[in-house]
Amino acid sequence: MPVFPLSAPEPMHIPDGFLSAVVSIVLWLLSILVIAYSLKRVNQDLGERQVPLMGVVAAAIFAGQMLNFTVVGGTSGHLMGAALATILLGPWAAMLVMTTVVSVQALIFQDGGLLVLGANIFNMGVIGVAVSYFVYLSIQRLAGGKSWGIFTGGFLAAWASIFVASLAVALELAFSGTSPANLAIPAMAGIHALIGIGEGLVTAGALAMIYATRPDLLRADRQKQAGGAALWVVGLIIALALAIASPLASAYPDGLVRIAKQRGFLEAAQGPVYQIIPGYILPGISNEALATILAGIIGTLIVFGIAAAVAYSKRNRKTVQN
Repeated sequence: MPVFPLSAPEPMHIPDGFLSAVVSIVLWLLSILVIAYSLKRVNQDLGERQVPLMGVVAAAIFAGQMLNFTVVGGTSGHLMGAALATILLGPWAAMLVMTTVVSVQALIFQDGGLLVLGANIFNMGVIGVAVSYFVYLSIQRLAGGKSWGIFTGGFLAAWASIFVASLAVALELAFSGTSPANLAIPAMAGIHALIGIGEGLVTAGALAMIYATRPDLLRADRQKQAGGAALWVVGLIIALALAIASPLASAYPDGLVRIAKQRGFLEAAQGPVYQIIPGYILPGISNEALATILAGIIGTLIVFGIAAAVAYSKRNRKTVQN
């Protein structure tokens, strides 16, 4: 018997076939523009001692997304992580982190289509981050620097990021002719309002842990954040621990898949054109739980490496320019 009697995480992102080619291309173009601008801003804004945090946050979000949690009525949700990345890194670095995570999931784990990759990046990496930044900043201003603003702002930013991103997906489905807006919007809004509560609780819990151990990471002055080898090691260990726990994920379909089944457009989904580690199961391993753990560890390390490399390249370019 397997060590864990559970299966790999359910697919999380929009597959090819759900969106029209026109909608997909438009969202690709918008995502490319935002990513290009984010790279420019990170080159200007990223603090030297903040660099290690970028890789750690990306790794933790990737691993955390594998842990689907049961919501209600046979539906699961998963961490998006846009709010947590935005709070810790600022909006521009957070957009690059989310882009890295979503891209690795699509390219290596076949979670989310290639044609719609721009849409998945736009929904989670652009809309999710932008909404998180606006909500968190607003609550921080209302709190006047008091600690409750961190946790309340984190919860509300996380909830809003899930909710608004789900509305964006509903509109994209409607513009694509996949599901009418009068059906897609209330269906997506209803289930993701509940999923957003889970996102908010996870985000607030993570912020509470960070506040208790490393409050400097939540300071507005990011240039003076303490980094170093300890941050790399501890953060990566936490991310790998989440990946190891991935077989404990809920086996229920996520909100989008559940709605696709209910509204009758699930069959529009197209399979991947190639497979590397499909469905977060490493090929050649008979024990599905072990195959999932190994896939999660591989993905966590890849995402960590890419995000850290981007951060260091931006820092080095900034150093040369100065």
